[in-house]
Amino acid sequence: MVTVTRARRRSPVLTPSGLACLSVLPTINLTAGCLHDCVYCYIRGYRNYPGESRVVLYEDTLERLRHELRPGQPKPRAVYFSPSSDLFQPASEVLELSHAVLEFLFSRGIGVAFLTKGEIPDETMELLIDHADLVQAQIGLITLDEDIARVFEPHAASLRTRLWQLRSLIAGGIAAAARLDPILPTLTDDPEALDRQFAALAQVGVKRAAAGVLFLRPGIIYWLTRRVPRDMLAPLLAAYREEEAVMRGAEYPIQNLPSGRRREIFARLEKAAEAHGIRLDVCACKNSDIARGSCNIAGAWPARTPRAAQPALMS
Repeated sequence: MVTVTRARRRSPVLTPSGLACLSVLPTINLTAGCLHDCVYCYIRGYRNYPGESRVVLYEDTLERLRHELRPGQPKPRAVYFSPSSDLFQPASEVLELSHAVLEFLFSRGIGVAFLTKGEIPDETMELLIDHADLVQAQIGLITLDEDIARVFEPHAASLRTRLWQLRSLIAGGIAAAARLDPILPTLTDDPEALDRQFAALAQVGVKRAAAGVLFLRPGIIYWLTRRVPRDMLAPLLAAYREEEAVMRGAEYPIQNLPSGRRREIFARLEKAAEAHGIRLDVCACKNSDIARGSCNIAGAWPARTPRAAQPALMS
């Protein structure tokens, strides 16, 4: 049972992010909460988390956005849609607002970057492809194991759908990458499983992927213990017995996997990715002790206005 509550925003639509990987673009949240109900999601530890299968839809987002981007105001080269409120949640109200906001941004020549684990409606997929120069996308795919996906991502799009969407975005000329985040230690980091996963990604045309390992907060642990079967949960939590809290810009303390274990996992990921011609990025925001650089979650945007928004030159 899905509950969508409507509310008006109390803060601007375009807001900065505290994470280094997202510091280059303003971000947008269309909702508080997310209807995919991914058990590992960090928003479960937030104070404003509305609960499972519940979201607060900011119904005045488009109105406020028009005001913030009115003529004479600075215009960003692109915006990032925060994954804490996925653009493509399974509710018609959210999908309609997402489409309307995308249309408005494209009409102003503003690029968009997003990460989704949802199903993109056909009409919106066409809109994205029609503005391919203004889109940079990541599709989340943490596993090819249907049993694991059902437990950890109960209302996200099917794995088959997400692979198809990657193929469609790439074929449509969009810069689209896969995101294996979070890797679940003992559940999704097996070398053979990773090789199959990267083989499937390569088959649909993926050339770039980003990865991160599950980190824990008290709120996340609470939901894991309520939703994950013991045979999956016990070995997963046992991997976190050594506590490390390393994350730049984190609002709340986190418990990270020991650095040695993370190095081993990323080495396996890099080996599998390289075997299938895929470049792997590791997020330094979550792994500042062992990684450098960006996971490219916000895309790579030129310093000037995106090409599709520039006026035609006189011949």
